[in-house]
Formats: sequence, C-alpha cells, structure tokens
Amino acid sequence: MNIYICGQKHFGAEAFTALLNAGHRIVGVSSPATGSEGSTDRLKAVAEANDVPWMKSGLLSENTIPEQVDLIVTAHSHDFVRAPTRARTTYGAIGYHPSLLPLHRGKDAVIWTIRMGDKVTGGTVYWLNEAMDGGPIAAQEHVFVLPGDTPETLWKRDLAPLGIRLLTQVCADIAEGKIVKIEQNESIATTEPSIKR
Repeated sequence: MNIYICGQKHFGAEAFTALLNAGHRIVGVSSPATGSEGSTDRLKAVAEANDVPWMKSGLLSENTIPEQVDLIVTAHSHDFVRAPTRARTTYGAIGYHPSLLPLHRGKDAVIWTIRMGDKVTGGTVYWLNEAMDGGPIAAQEHVFVLPGDTPETLWKRDLAPLGIRLLTQVCADIAEGKIVKIEQNESIATTEPSIKR
C-alpha cells in the first residue's frame, strides 16, 4: 500500500521503519522539524534518509496530500486529520492510541492511566473520524500496569512496542482486504485534559 505517515519522535520513526520493512511504500511524512532537544525530529530524519518527501506538522490537508495515498497512519501525532484529507485516500486514516479506547481519550492517556491507578491498560488502533480518539476500533490488546510503573516505563516496555505491532498488523490486514471497524461504546468513554493545561 501507499502510506502517508503523520507523527514524530522515536515512535513515528519506528512505525516508518516497520511499515517500510513490511513492504509498504511510504509516500510522504508530516512531523515537526525538530525534537525536544533541538535536533532533527527522528521521523523527519528517517524520511530524509529514505528520500521520502517531508512536510511540517500541521500542513497536511486535502490540498497538500500526495496523489494515490491508500492510507494515512498517525504515529504519535497531535495533528487533526480532517475528513476532506481522509477522503483523498483509498481507505482513510488510522492511528494508535495508548489506552483501551474509549477509555482515556486525550493526548496524555498514559499519564492518566498511572494517575488513576489502573491495573490494566492497553493500546488501540482506530479509524480517525471527526471525534478526538472516537473512531471505530481496528485492533486492540491489553497489557498490565506493574507496581512502580511510571508513564515512561509503561510506554517504553509495553505500549510503544504494542503500537508498532498493531499498526503493522492492521496495515497488513487492510492491504489484504480485511477491514475491521468496531464502534466504540460511548457509554463508558472517558476523556482527560492535557496535563500541560
């Protein structure tokens, strides 16, 4: 498939590499120009190393997306990929969220998982729609939160590797014509605010 990736940092770069190694063609990337330390963002760096066109985060739209994109994949992206942009693709857009959606919608899901004392969490690949983290579920798996876990340890040990595996699995399924869309149960949905707010 022709995949466009929106993302950043280590997770975005790992998703790029995994999907490329799985045989997909990465036709473009959106990410910040620099990371937190002022160095080149990791996703941007891996795109440039593979001669894949790069665009700054926030600029992807129905007017800037390349032709013949089959699927948009968001990997640690805070961009909102709107319906007109998704409509320019064959299948739409999927993203990874580090919670058992519809629980812990929002950008700081892992932090809230720890703060709320959850014993079980997980990761979800879902179809982007106009609701934040609210689209149908394509794949989901749980992990356990261990005593003493921090958001960083939980993310690095379990949730990030799970996200790469689930994104790769769902992209393989879509390429083979297997489209899974399970509506989220709104009666149990929770949304937490950004920690920075």
